[in-house]
Amino acid sequence: MTELRACVIGHPIGHSRSPLIHKYWLAVHGIAGDYTRVDVPPKDIERFFDEFPQSGYVGGNVTIPHKEIAFRKVVEADPVARVLGAVNTIWVKDGKLHGASTDVHGFIANLNRSQPGWDGRTKTAVMIGAGGASRAIAYGLLEKKVQNVIVANRTFERAKEVSAHFDNRLVPVALSNVAPHLREADLVINATSLGMTGQPPLNLDLSPLKKSAIVYDVVYAPLETELLKAAKARGNPVVDGLGMLLHQAAPAFERWFGVRPEVTPELRALVAADLAREAKR
Repeated sequence: MTELRACVIGHPIGHSRSPLIHKYWLAVHGIAGDYTRVDVPPKDIERFFDEFPQSGYVGGNVTIPHKEIAFRKVVEADPVARVLGAVNTIWVKDGKLHGASTDVHGFIANLNRSQPGWDGRTKTAVMIGAGGASRAIAYGLLEKKVQNVIVANRTFERAKEVSAHFDNRLVPVALSNVAPHLREADLVINATSLGMTGQPPLNLDLSPLKKSAIVYDVVYAPLETELLKAAKARGNPVVDGLGMLLHQAAPAFERWFGVRPEVTPELRALVAADLAREAKR
């Protein structure tokens, strides 16, 4: 039986939990396959994608800093990737490289699982950050018909750029001026890497927030960031970033291996335990 091989491509890539997730699903479904990390520095990435159809891989995940280059290298991208200008999932079809973005699916599926009915009670969402994750999150919120989406960034010009990408349907604000918007917020999302292990914390004053507002952090290492601790301490419902990682992986796995896997409590516990072990090192 031919072994199907997929991979995750980034730089650096040693921190990625994707092999743990996909190898778990391969074992659960009894599929003869493998999933590995491939560290590709920026200077080599274009050639890597050009040669990918002959590499023996059926596909791969693409992470920082290669998602935009991947989008430019595929012959066909799905509608979500075309809006975002970024690809996080690639596969080989008829000898050509195809791509999609599953980040929006991961973001929304995590919210749906963690806070059922959130969209029915969310009129205003405040997204902190205007980097790579922000476009996928903004796309998901707009698709869910959230009326007011505020993008707050330390640099106001970057916030304006994200809003412009979505035909100015977002309200850009400087992070220093976000407090009045937090008072109205039903959902607050940290779309930055602040709070991640090795990064400075996100210093966000949550005192203007109503207690019913959901606080969502896309960071998953550590699993409970300082932002989520502060939100939980004041009684706000919280959503961590691990579910987004798990849910975005499922459609990619289906694309390569032909089976739609489930995001189960067992899988979450497996990855959470691995994160906890690393935190103790």
